[in-house]
Amino acid sequence: MRNTLLAAVAVVGALSAPVAAQAQSTVGVGGGNTVVIDQDGGIIAEQRPAFREYVVRERVPAFTIPDRVVIGTTLPDAGVTYYDVPQRFGSTPYRYTVVNGQTVLVEPRSRRIVQVID
Repeated sequence: MRNTLLAAVAVVGALSAPVAAQAQSTVGVGGGNTVVIDQDGGIIAEQRPAFREYVVRERVPAFTIPDRVVIGTTLPDAGVTYYDVPQRFGSTPYRYTVVNGQTVLVEPRSRRIVQVID
């Protein structure tokens, strides 16, 4: 019985490994360039410096809140403007804004910060 259980666990583990590896990131093609999206829909580390430069060039106005800017913080429903992430940084369901001088990705419906672009 124990050998059968171990064999079943080994088979399930072997079959789920490709699925787990695929869940790490998604690759898409946009404008002839390969774009990699973080598994949670955020911007991957390699693209963050370029994204920060983009936000600075766009001169996005900053919004100030009294709290620290951390993942999970819900932003106020008034006074914050959200912007679409350009396609060259990948397809993401999130929008970005600048809060307390930090660029953040926000889930638009809940206004919850899902990524702080460091």
